[in-house]
Amino acid sequence: MSSPGLAADLGYSHASANPLHRLVRTGAGTRVGGWIFSRSLRHLDDLVGRLSRGRQSAPGLLAGLAVLDVTTTGRKSGQRRTSHLIATPYDGTLALLGTNFGQPSTPAWVLNLEADPRATVTFRNVSREVTARAATPDEAEEIFALAARFYPGYLSYRRRIGESRRVRAFVLEPV
Repeated sequence: MSSPGLAADLGYSHASANPLHRLVRTGAGTRVGGWIFSRSLRHLDDLVGRLSRGRQSAPGLLAGLAVLDVTTTGRKSGQRRTSHLIATPYDGTLALLGTNFGQPSTPAWVLNLEADPRATVTFRNVSREVTARAATPDEAEEIFALAARFYPGYLSYRRRIGESRRVRAFVLEPV
């Protein structure tokens, strides 16, 4: 029997946005919102995750966005590093966009996946081993379009980044 796909296997999906969710999604997409969230969301999400024993996330509560924990191997340290990311359901699997809230630097998890594409993804205490591959240019455009449907901040981040750096997109393939 074949697997239904990574997104379905993990039960990963984003909630429909209520008025609060829409407000937070809009605010997080602004320059100021991106700056604030890039510095605080990880800590807030760690707290919410601990308090809920992994059943909830800060973006889930505030914006109706599902958070995927992606554990990579540090390219310099060799240590396992976990990042809380918003994934995009894509073609039965999941995809990641390295926008870093529209900040100028490339996120460390992107560089880690480029150095070693093997990762572990966890959603609501269910984990799967995956290999991340760089999306083709056409896939990246499709992933951005799909991501913008549930979180328009991605388009704002992409515009802000402009030509200053390349936003990487990855497709996660189950091992």
